[in-house]
Amino acid sequence: MTGSTVTGTDSGVRVRFPPSPTGDPHVGMVRSALFNYAFARHYGGTFVFRIEDTDAARNTEASYAALLDTMRWMGLDWDEGPEVGGQYGPYRQSERSEIYADVAKRLKTGGYAYDCYCTAAELEAARERATAEKRTPGYEGTCRNLSAEQIEKYKAEGRTSVLRFRMPDKPLAWNDLVRGEITFAPENVPDYVLVRADGSPLYTLVNPVDDGLMRITHVLRGEDLLSSTPRQIPLHEALIELGLTDRVPEFGHLPYVMGEGNKKLSKRDPEAAFSYYPKRGFLPEGLLNYLALLGWSLGDDQEIFTKAELIGAFDGTRISANPARFDLKKCEAINATHLRLLAPEDLAKRILPYLAEAGLLKGDAPEGHLANDQEWNTLLATIPLIQERMVVLSDALGMVGFLFVSEDAFTVDEADAAKVLTPDAVPVLQAALAALDTLPTWTSTSIDEALRAALIDGLGLKPKVAFTAIRVAVTGRRVSPPLFESLELLGRERTLSRLRAALP
Repeated sequence: MTGSTVTGTDSGVRVRFPPSPTGDPHVGMVRSALFNYAFARHYGGTFVFRIEDTDAARNTEASYAALLDTMRWMGLDWDEGPEVGGQYGPYRQSERSEIYADVAKRLKTGGYAYDCYCTAAELEAARERATAEKRTPGYEGTCRNLSAEQIEKYKAEGRTSVLRFRMPDKPLAWNDLVRGEITFAPENVPDYVLVRADGSPLYTLVNPVDDGLMRITHVLRGEDLLSSTPRQIPLHEALIELGLTDRVPEFGHLPYVMGEGNKKLSKRDPEAAFSYYPKRGFLPEGLLNYLALLGWSLGDDQEIFTKAELIGAFDGTRISANPARFDLKKCEAINATHLRLLAPEDLAKRILPYLAEAGLLKGDAPEGHLANDQEWNTLLATIPLIQERMVVLSDALGMVGFLFVSEDAFTVDEADAAKVLTPDAVPVLQAALAALDTLPTWTSTSIDEALRAALIDGLGLKPKVAFTAIRVAVTGRRVSPPLFESLELLGRERTLSRLRAALP
């Protein structure tokens, strides 16, 4: 990290990832989870997974399940949290209401917070007044020191109250782990609301209370939450004075993840939704590698690394304060590199679910082999033909699907057929049929020799013209694995059948 060195690691690092279950997880949020995970693992610390689900109107169980699935898919195992437990639970804020109510009461009794009876109209008038007088808008402390008589008067009027935290009248500073020394003037951080009039706690209370009670030592979070830090530090100090916690966490604010046009990556951007990546067939290893590069570097210009290498190097340095731009093309390139590093059988196993979902295979056994061993062996044989050509796992559908589709369901891409399977292709297909029908052995070498003799030597065609028509007729598209190896895997009968079907 560029701003500061990490301290306090002798007492045990404890970090947290506290998402809200509202919609599809965002890749920027997963980047934060990854950084916290790597930080904890590097120091042999504790990674806490906490669910901030106090917003009942927006939270859903589907989103909660998606969060857990996302963490599992990425391989970010947590030490404390849902389904794991821990000594500081529960780990869903919706189950901690009594804790927040007790802390709020203690803050009020201790003089750290007070009831505010200002109406919405009065607060708006104060904001307009501050703007007219060219002052920073913010709560003016109207209810900070109300007398008992004033409180009774407000209650008699039927006014309800919120609970506000009493901010100290001093500069608020901390040494940010990413950005260095940061200071806020007190007039820019007015008293703020902890609890609504209906008694429900706000993020401003529950987040720091959970961090304190769960003994979090380091808070690594997005830059968008930087403005909340000068409010939270005095609250942490109040919790210490009340004997509820024992330290103020160290804060580090991660750079924004930007999209196109130097705008913050929005949930509306297709690449922002995490579900896009497993569905399309990115590898966890590839996506983890790329997300780690969004604001961090391993050093020595090394861009390809494993999770183990990330953990080994993530010591709290080299996080940039500058915004990181999400580049889908680079993400794809890094994923393709990790895909090429897989052992052939491992890659075949990972491709299986995509072929099965498309209805091309019936399923797999626990060991990863298909119920039909011939299909499994065929898939394994295709790996050397496609591994260097693939970017994501779903690419395999277009590359090898023709080998597994039933003959009655086989189709040729209409656009490719219109361009390639024209009347000029008829002599090519007829010559290929004649040459292949009499082959004594069905191997890629014999197929290569027979087709070159019939089409290039016999018809005087260039290879591209000669073989493209065969490729489209047999595989259904102009792009496929190497032709001769593909025909060998497809088999004599199916190859000849498709060539005949392509003739008018």
